[in-house]
Amino acid sequence: MVDLLVIGGLGVDLRVRVPAIPLPAADSLTVPAIEARIGNTGAGVALAGHALGLRVGLVDVLGADPAGAVVRAALGRTSVSAVLAEGPGRTRQSVNLVDPAGRRMSLYDPSPWSGPPPFTDDELAALVGDAGHLHVSIMDWARDALPVLRKALPDGVTLSTDLHDWDGENPYHRPFADAAELVFVSGVRLGDRAPAVAAALAPRTVVVTRGADGADLYRGDGTVTHLPAAVPPAGVVDTNGAGDAFAAGLVAGRLRGADLPDAAAYAARVAAAACTHDGMEYPTGLLPRG
Repeated sequence: MVDLLVIGGLGVDLRVRVPAIPLPAADSLTVPAIEARIGNTGAGVALAGHALGLRVGLVDVLGADPAGAVVRAALGRTSVSAVLAEGPGRTRQSVNLVDPAGRRMSLYDPSPWSGPPPFTDDELAALVGDAGHLHVSIMDWARDALPVLRKALPDGVTLSTDLHDWDGENPYHRPFADAAELVFVSGVRLGDRAPAVAAALAPRTVVVTRGADGADLYRGDGTVTHLPAAVPPAGVVDTNGAGDAFAAGLVAGRLRGADLPDAAAYAARVAAAACTHDGMEYPTGLLPRG
């Protein structure tokens, strides 16, 4: 039994600290040490959930390459129960440009899946049937698996997804939203269209995240609650993974019996604490457990 099962979204982040975003015009820049470490959205949700004391399962595909070895080594330092298939392609990678204020821009190489499904329907159904909550990353192979995942959900178990910087129109994202009861989406591209997009996804609960401006909670019944951002307990180092930590915090709060606004307020504190750490391998005690 796991509290949180994360489907998809493993990869490697190449963190590059830069003087500014956008970069100044130059042929070359000297930067601090460039680091390769576990990253991408599925890892962010799973590792934050693990740091919050949840029993976490993780299912995805990795390549037989150095990037895959980085991910496997990082997961081996945790108690996350990882079910990993070896794919014929590359492990996903991102280059994360991080400025002195901790803001980041990600350059994402999805390394799309090709070939037959990496897991059988029966394998996925058995994993989902043993989970207290299911979070599905917007990965290619996971999109094809959505009907199986949805059908296998036990009664009372919620499915969530994060649409990231969805524009509200790209049809690729819609099946993930349709399969979920809880949808996270960044407000960066939605802007003032967020209320209309959230209304179109009703009766699902939609959480529109806005970074330092907090988040808006649309409950699917027309009720909207603004959630202020929490104050980080220390200096901001890296905002990469803050949204994933927010999602993990909200799920953890709900699994522990908190109502939606209280769980979201707790999630804001988790996200703020995540911003004070460089990377997604959170040390014990960094993320608040209550």
